[in-house]
Amino acid sequence: MDLEEQVMGIIINAGQARSLCFEALRAAKEGNFAKAEALLTESTTFANQAHLVQTQLIEADQGEGKTPMTLIMVHAQDHLMTSMLAKELITELIELHREMYKNKQLSVA
Repeated sequence: MDLEEQVMGIIINAGQARSLCFEALRAAKEGNFAKAEALLTESTTFANQAHLVQTQLIEADQGEGKTPMTLIMVHAQDHLMTSMLAKELITELIELHREMYKNKQLSVA
């Protein structure tokens, strides 16, 4: 796999992970916590794939600057970090929704 394919792998997998997280949040807002959990689990699979590619690139570089740092590489890293942050925040929001439903502060539509 060449560098461009690896970078695109990060972007595609990180983007899918982020999209699934937001879909999980929508499910939680509707009170469907089983679906929300399943979507978060699915998002983890995509995030792990993106992270694996990132790790491979880091290991291949060995801290020696072998891998050219391009705008698309920075863009890929941005996608990965954004999706990781989204998952952390959305996981917390889902827990808040779960507590609110449990305490009858929200009703399922």
